[in-house]
Amino acid sequence: MTAMEQYFARVQEQMRHLQATQWAGIERAGTLLGDALAAGHWLYAFGTGHSHLLAEEIFYRAGGLARGVPILDPRLMLHDHAIDATHLERREGYAQRLLAQYPVAAGDVLIVASNSGRNAVPVELALGARARGLKVIAVTSQKQSQAWPSRHSSGKKLGDVADVVIDNGAESGDACVALAGLPGQVGPTSTITGALIVNLIIVGGMEHALACGFTPEIYISSNTNGDSHNDVLLEKYRSRIRHL
Repeated sequence: MTAMEQYFARVQEQMRHLQATQWAGIERAGTLLGDALAAGHWLYAFGTGHSHLLAEEIFYRAGGLARGVPILDPRLMLHDHAIDATHLERREGYAQRLLAQYPVAAGDVLIVASNSGRNAVPVELALGARARGLKVIAVTSQKQSQAWPSRHSSGKKLGDVADVVIDNGAESGDACVALAGLPGQVGPTSTITGALIVNLIIVGGMEHALACGFTPEIYISSNTNGDSHNDVLLEKYRSRIRHL
């Protein structure tokens, strides 16, 4: 089996893992989101490093929620000074200042993605959100989380402080294919399974909201006939969503 075939097989295996072992948690997360939407609340998402891609996944895209807001901080992303971001995500106290920049409120839902679940910023952001009355959904790797100690002074990891914990099935270290001659494995999987998890939650949340008699607002692709539809939503939420 080639390395590409191994990688493809491992991704498929992790997707089967989601369906076989994590489906109840994903359904519960979708129900929490649907109830929040039906009550007029919002979805937020956060991640550091490559996990910030899952926060962007909920935002301003075809078929996505208009009330989906990413919590983004360039200092915790990778496009500028990536090494600094690695150090900053371990710093206690930073998450509270970040969370204060968004109008989160009791009843909202927050997805926090962290493959390791061990760094201070994701842990503290989840704690701060729950203290404000948000429901927190963690997307993490149980293998990675169990293999390494927390970097937060409480000793807690992301999975310890969330309302719903969804295991993405990733290996410790994320990458999953060994190639002779390389010092570590290649082929990371957490972004692939993470994007699937996030969208499963959103699809399930929309379905549940509709069953509750509430119609969620969604974006339509601007590369089809979505411009006029989307313009109404952009005008409605531009002052509320800082990234529009």
